[in-house]
Amino acid sequence: MLPFPGIPYGFAPVWCFPFVEGSVFVFFVLCLIHAVKRDRSGMVYLLGGFVFGLLLEYFEVVTDSYTYGHFHIMLGSAPHDLPLWVGIAWGIIMYTARMFSDYLGLPLFAAAALDTLLALNIDVSIDVVAYRLHMWHWVWNDIHRALTAQWFGIPYGNFVGWATVVFCYSCFSRLFERWMTRRNPAGLGKAGLIAVLAVLSSLGVLISTEIILFPILLKLGATSGIRLIVIVAALAVLVVIGWLKRHGSTASLPPVALGVPAWFHVFFVGCFFWFGFYRENSWMTAAAVINVLLGIAIHLYPYRIQARSSSRARMLSVS
Repeated sequence: MLPFPGIPYGFAPVWCFPFVEGSVFVFFVLCLIHAVKRDRSGMVYLLGGFVFGLLLEYFEVVTDSYTYGHFHIMLGSAPHDLPLWVGIAWGIIMYTARMFSDYLGLPLFAAAALDTLLALNIDVSIDVVAYRLHMWHWVWNDIHRALTAQWFGIPYGNFVGWATVVFCYSCFSRLFERWMTRRNPAGLGKAGLIAVLAVLSSLGVLISTEIILFPILLKLGATSGIRLIVIVAALAVLVVIGWLKRHGSTASLPPVALGVPAWFHVFFVGCFFWFGFYRENSWMTAAAVINVLLGIAIHLYPYRIQARSSSRARMLSVS
């Protein structure tokens, strides 16, 4: 018997769920070690992202947007329980995205926009595969369209939610940091307060948009697909404008900043081909390949910068 009607795939292998959980926990520890060594603000940003991830996931499951499969560490009571690793994944994805945008030296809003696009790039690799592995299940009224509705079975609104969450948390955190640390650097208490304010402000935007704004836009004909296109285009414009105004950064890019996105892409795209999901839809396969190649190109950009800098340095030394 299939786990869910409308999805012709059986349960994932027994190793799959524990491997995902364990890997995310390992990367969380690596990010936490880096954050502790770096500064208190980074540590609190990581932990705040984790708490924020749990809160928003709980909001989604209690409103019956989707249900989760059973992992080893679950929080809450079925059917509204959720895996601990999902909240942690939110934290490490937002933390490493911010490390990347900080490294590039983008101004505030452009940095938040890039953080959002990087997170969306990861989620596009995750969601299509995780859905088919029954890590979570979207509730569709028409089960015959469970694999074809919107983004190959994933609601466009899911990606709109990702964009709202990451942009707001990144933006509010930076704004509160700038405002509250103008005169004195943030101690642990102040850093914690910044994270709390950023989480609460972001939750306020998320809930108000989903309950108030989006229903109004839907009545005006702005579907979730249209909203997603507009949001992605606006984020791209912000990044381009910010790129023209960027400043040099003295921060280094630690291996974990590339390790986290690399793991998500490699594991989930690997499963996409290993378990034969690519046979389902050629357009879905093309989208998966293009998305992961785009992620690789973006995340390898700092190495191109370093290579050019090293080449210039060698030329100057020779001359």
